[in-house]
Amino acid sequence: MTMFSDPVLQAMAMRRSLAKVGPGAPSDEELGELLAAVTPVADHKALRPWRLLTLRGDDRARLGTALDAAAGVEREPGDANAKPFRADLLIAVVASPKNHPAVPVWEQHATAAGAAHLLELALWRAGWGVMWRTGLAVNSPAVRRLHGLADSELLMGWLYVGSVDADLRARIDEAPRKVLGPEPFLGALPAEDSSA
Repeated sequence: MTMFSDPVLQAMAMRRSLAKVGPGAPSDEELGELLAAVTPVADHKALRPWRLLTLRGDDRARLGTALDAAAGVEREPGDANAKPFRADLLIAVVASPKNHPAVPVWEQHATAAGAAHLLELALWRAGWGVMWRTGLAVNSPAVRRLHGLADSELLMGWLYVGSVDADLRARIDEAPRKVLGPEPFLGALPAEDSSA
């Protein structure tokens, strides 16, 4: 179903978070190409206050161990935490604020979140399914240590990336998505208070 004649707006309107993705994932080279669509994110003073870490293969098992440590879970040898194996590729999104007198940390966190969402859109447009996952343990000491975070950094979660079944993609592309009206989101300043 086409809602927009512009293919970029159409891709944005059709994006979905997929809780279950299939096997396969973009290579680091493909990710590098997609980053060209991410780096123009709104970024006050061009600080680039974010970075991405890819977790593939055994790195996902290491994440499972860290998540278990954060939750106080002990598993039998060979019994891995299955959560990080929901996708062949996880991309850790790290907010990495820089000291700057004109750019507060919250604004830099917003830039990092913007970069992650642009990457989601770019991956979706390239044909990949994505789910941004977080959780209560995302910034626990064990998980932070695994990702090599500095004290000032914040792990904003992981993009779980994988293939999308062709039939599911066709159903998504054909399914009309409820269009939300602008009223809850778009407004104007309140009237000027004459008693002030």
